[in-house]
Amino acid sequence: MKNSIKYFGIALMMAAGFQAQAQDVDVDVDVENKTIWDRDLPNFRERDQRGINDFEAKKDTETEFDGVQVRVGGASTIQFQSLDHESDAAELQNLEGNFNLATANLDLDVLLYDGVRMHLRTYLSSQHHSEAWVKGGYIQIDKLDFINEGFAEGLMDHMRIKIGHMENNYGDAHFRRTDNAHSLHNPFVGNYLMDSFTTEVGAEVYMFNGPWLGMVGFTNGKLNQSTAGDGETDPSFLAKLGYDNQFNEDFRFRLTGSLLYSGHNYGRGNYLYTGDRAGTRYYNVMTDVDGNGPGFRAGRINTSFNNEMTSVMINPFIKYGGLEFFGIIETISGQDKNDTDTRTYNHYAGELIYRFGADEDFYLGGRYSTVDGELDSSTDISVNRFQLGAGWFMTKNILAKLEYVNQEYNDYPVGDINNGGQFNGITLEAAISF
Repeated sequence: MKNSIKYFGIALMMAAGFQAQAQDVDVDVDVENKTIWDRDLPNFRERDQRGINDFEAKKDTETEFDGVQVRVGGASTIQFQSLDHESDAAELQNLEGNFNLATANLDLDVLLYDGVRMHLRTYLSSQHHSEAWVKGGYIQIDKLDFINEGFAEGLMDHMRIKIGHMENNYGDAHFRRTDNAHSLHNPFVGNYLMDSFTTEVGAEVYMFNGPWLGMVGFTNGKLNQSTAGDGETDPSFLAKLGYDNQFNEDFRFRLTGSLLYSGHNYGRGNYLYTGDRAGTRYYNVMTDVDGNGPGFRAGRINTSFNNEMTSVMINPFIKYGGLEFFGIIETISGQDKNDTDTRTYNHYAGELIYRFGADEDFYLGGRYSTVDGELDSSTDISVNRFQLGAGWFMTKNILAKLEYVNQEYNDYPVGDINNGGQFNGITLEAAISF
């Protein structure tokens, strides 16, 4: 433990060294051509502490446009990991306490016109790829003034359109997960046991009316884009309906239900639970001495359905003062490529966080997740995960986290690396986002 504290102190000093880069800066770089570098944009979820417990970006049409605004942002994280793992089916690698690969993001958000914004995120460093690569991007339209000033103003007071190769808005859990280096909005170090996250080409149309919100959308069902193929992939369709109301200064209640349907994807299967190409936070767990194991998806549960997949997620969120609860009730059913039998997985999670301090700069919390499902037509399995977390916002851009995790695999068949599997231990994370 003394070494863990020492290493974490080093990580915090490294994070503090970037503090000057993480502050808000407003600089006019080209007044004549009205190109302005600015930190804050309309209809935008802040990437720092201000974005905690935000979900969809707030809808506001009372905006002005004074030239193109460019917001350059990013994120950087590093973890010290000290985990142990075991399996009844295989001899696993020895895991030592040490640092993981530091990860980094680069964000470009550009206000192109009044009510029209572009987002682009690049992973500069991630567990799964050593080279920089584009995660995805989209254009968000909250006004149609580029057609004609005031065009469809009454409609656009409530409507939003998003188009691009983007993070699809299925469920609310993806708003609270770590996206490669961007982890300030995740109160824990690890993501959810079933990590519903994918980036596919598509479009989403939103309607906002007071506390009510609705969304319908579609994607092309492909993570890696290509025009080659023989119709092996159908489009996917998604929808969300929700209620989000701040009743008073202390009490907020949000409840959403989401649906995603995919006809078939005979290439690599549906990507809803395998779409994160950056990698897990639990490095090398459940990997044998020969390097066989889940790889960069270690610790996650993936259904990998190819045919007739339907996913439904319900998310309650309650915040009263400094106490908040977020939950997941999810069911997923589908078929494998050559299997006509439908299998089902269920995912349940609940997290309770208490934030305190003058600006809620400190927090303590716990999360419990469980998944049960049909591994095949004759095998039912379950996986349980328990996380305890604590955090300190040193500034609104710098967060230090501590997490204890314990994950157990149950009822996996003899010979499966997860048979009798378990991992547990602590992870310390220093995170910057701006």
